[in-house]
Amino acid sequence: MSQASWRFCPQCGSPLEWGHVAGAERQACYTPACGFVRWDNPLPVVAAVIECVDRDGAILLARNHAWPERMFALVTGFLEKGESPEDAVAREVKEEVNLDAVSVRLLGTYPFLRKNELLIGYHVQARGDIVLNEELAEFRLVAPDRLRPWPQATGQAVRDWMLSRGMVLPEIVEGNLFAHADL
Repeated sequence: MSQASWRFCPQCGSPLEWGHVAGAERQACYTPACGFVRWDNPLPVVAAVIECVDRDGAILLARNHAWPERMFALVTGFLEKGESPEDAVAREVKEEVNLDAVSVRLLGTYPFLRKNELLIGYHVQARGDIVLNEELAEFRLVAPDRLRPWPQATGQAVRDWMLSRGMVLPEIVEGNLFAHADL
């Protein structure tokens, strides 16, 4: 179970119960007229390895206000209804750091089990004046040869981007969910 249990059915208000549904333990409403099942499927999230083409190809890492000091990661965001993942990642880059995507290339998909998300990682070449939105506290521009991928979540997209460029991977520090600011 990835999230806390729900107590009541969002469709009819009856109590939800755990049971075996479609080959797994799931919460369901056993009221005959309802039959709601909480599938708890992972949410699709886009992640951008942002290469700033007008800043010597530096990679932009950002820190959310909710994160600890010195912890940085990729710009990420949820898909909107009717939006392609490519459009979503370009929109997120624009919304969060005010950069315009010049090109968008798929890197891969990565499970983020802790948050029940499926990350869709992209290499986004972008340019423009960096202006952080209200979600972000600060950013770092990191030269590609100083980049250090982290083992979980968005760090896997960083790893794949580095491998696609033929870069040698440095030692990965286990347990980190983010890059450290002392890159």
